[in-house]
Amino acid sequence: MRAYTTRRCYAARMNSAEPNNYDVIVLGGGAAGLMCAITAGNRGKRVLVLEGSNKIGKKILMSGGGRCNFTNLHTAASHYLSANPHFCKSALSRYTQWDFIALVEKYGIAYHEKDPEAGNGQLFCDDSSKDILAMLEAECANAGVRIECDVEVRAVEKQLEFTVKTDSHNYQGTSLVLATGGLSVPKMGASDFGYRLARQFDLKVLETSAGLVPFTLTGHLHELTHALSGISVPAIAQNERAAFREALLFTHRGLSGPAILQISSYWQPGEDISINLLPDQDAKALLLNAKRLLPKVVLRTVLSEALPRALVLELQKHYWAEHADTRLAELNDETLTSIAERLNNWCIKPAATEGYRTAEVTLGGIDTNALSSKTMEAKKVPGLYCIGEVVDVTGHLGGFNFQWAWASAVAAGNAA
Repeated sequence: MRAYTTRRCYAARMNSAEPNNYDVIVLGGGAAGLMCAITAGNRGKRVLVLEGSNKIGKKILMSGGGRCNFTNLHTAASHYLSANPHFCKSALSRYTQWDFIALVEKYGIAYHEKDPEAGNGQLFCDDSSKDILAMLEAECANAGVRIECDVEVRAVEKQLEFTVKTDSHNYQGTSLVLATGGLSVPKMGASDFGYRLARQFDLKVLETSAGLVPFTLTGHLHELTHALSGISVPAIAQNERAAFREALLFTHRGLSGPAILQISSYWQPGEDISINLLPDQDAKALLLNAKRLLPKVVLRTVLSEALPRALVLELQKHYWAEHADTRLAELNDETLTSIAERLNNWCIKPAATEGYRTAEVTLGGIDTNALSSKTMEAKKVPGLYCIGEVVDVTGHLGGFNFQWAWASAVAAGNAA
């Protein structure tokens, strides 16, 4: 039994008799929005959260395969992409992974580090993502936060205060927080609303694209990956800007898995990426030694000791079919070196990514030059704050994006 209780802190619709004036109005009931509301509410602020979908925290619930990779032990600015790589440092240093872990432990939520031997520092709930959402709901209730779901914001205006016009009410707020998220996973309610609102207030929005997203392939590469759909191998995926050693997954569309998701955030259309299918071995040495020690053996026999046989057979079919039944002793060193190069440096040109439909995050967003790194407040618009994924700060896979949500939210919640 979990060591806490909670109650729903939001109603389906606020009736017209209730006051509509708030100190802080938060647009978006995701990770960043809820955390900001909690922080401001705990300071005695009267806080309203407006969520467009039918319930809060949908991406929290789906994250980490339903177990929510809620932070990372190794959180640091080097794990984030931004036009200004220094911007995230202030918020991350003032609300750290240890602060959020302390909150999780306060609620008795059991958690674990995924594959601690790998040292990736990824923390997941033992049970369910629902535990994290229930914790945030309980904190909202304790802080007196009002949450409204199924709300369509029709317009936002600012004079002395902000006026948020919805399909049923007008709300006034001294401060307004954009926690509207990015464009990833539109079926969960993602939209460009936050970017449009930022532009309305003359904040620059940098070009957006899908991040942490699978690649699609065409031609013989599509045939190869489609045939291997479901097979996963350890690999290094890299280009000139980054390299990631993690699992690679073949899919019916192309390539996925953590290694591919990570490098996708550093990829530009038309570029090649290099994949090392034998990250722990020098393929040239492997094949030349095998030729010396096992001269009568064929290539697929040797390679099937290091790679799944199905993968070996597909590579053979597409790249060295003419040598399929040739004994190693009959292959010259030049041929073996060429095949080894393919294994340690398999260069492919993705046709595209799967786009926002399956992307975990959105790259780009509100230009950090428009914001205070200490408070997330817009420099041109006093009282307007921008946090989480809507801002041009994007983390690597593994809990970093949640930690940015928590940290940027606390920074704004302490100032709004």
